[in-house]
Amino acid sequence: MSGDVTVRDIANAAGVSVGTVSRALKNQRGLSDETRRHVRQVAADLGYDLSRLRSGKAPRLVFLIHRHHSNFAVNPFFAEVMHGVEEGCRQFGVAPTLLSARQGDAVGKLLKLHEPDALLVAGYFEDEVLAQLTDLGLPLVLVDGWIPGCAAVNPDNTGGGYQATRHLLDLGRQRIAYIAGSLAHFSIRERSRGYRRALFEAGVLADPDLEALAPPGLDDAEGAAAAMRTLLRRRVRPDAVFAYNDSAALAAMRVCLDAGLRIPEDIAFVGFDDIPAARYGAIPLTTLRVDKQELGRTGVEMLVGGGAMPQEMVMGVELMVRESSGVGIGAG
Repeated sequence: MSGDVTVRDIANAAGVSVGTVSRALKNQRGLSDETRRHVRQVAADLGYDLSRLRSGKAPRLVFLIHRHHSNFAVNPFFAEVMHGVEEGCRQFGVAPTLLSARQGDAVGKLLKLHEPDALLVAGYFEDEVLAQLTDLGLPLVLVDGWIPGCAAVNPDNTGGGYQATRHLLDLGRQRIAYIAGSLAHFSIRERSRGYRRALFEAGVLADPDLEALAPPGLDDAEGAAAAMRTLLRRRVRPDAVFAYNDSAALAAMRVCLDAGLRIPEDIAFVGFDDIPAARYGAIPLTTLRVDKQELGRTGVEMLVGGGAMPQEMVMGVELMVRESSGVGIGAG
């Protein structure tokens, strides 16, 4: 129906000028947030497809990540997602811009300087930031994140957590711990669900002492190391660990090696993501492979496709079995 609705129709219904409608639909500067939202709401009520990217020149997409994840040397996961975004943008003739933000930033004002047509938001963001983003009224897709009512593409976090735990159970491990980061992160919550489901289906009672939360305010490695030290102080230590991502697993492994434990004979490990360090460390890490570039490409495709695309997509993950889980070695 959007093809039958003209800019003048929207202007008449909204009680504003044609120029105001044009600026609002293109998210250009020169309008108050209230006017912009009013015009875009009227357009949507009339059946105008707000998911369409601007024609006539290359549409603009902002790829937004949290400042905490913007160091790609420390967080290679999002570097690979970004490469996928770049590929998708080349395919569809979209001009991408990479920005980072955090809680307390005036995100709305920052984005208006770039006049984007659409937003691709990767990873965790605080509720305050997400509210600013949704208030802009732009087409928005989350990559590796989720909020109600918003389009999103994610790896199969629950299924991956299940596979990781099932793998360790099948190897005869009895006390499988889960190292978690902040449960405010959608992916971490979903991976913990898979971990618990695998234990439940195996008839193993979930032990709260075996779920260690990384202390807040630390990076992945520091937080996981602290969580691992907590697990090693338990009366009966774990014989296996599933960590919420590879960086956490590798840090926890270093703590165990420093404590004189043998990997995998004394304690086995599984991570999640399959970053390069998982493959090339002294003890290669068993992990769940995520096609990170495909996540980025799919996010772009969802924005370009608008309502023709599914609003939630889940991409499969693959268990990559390596030395850290000790295939063929008993619980030790």
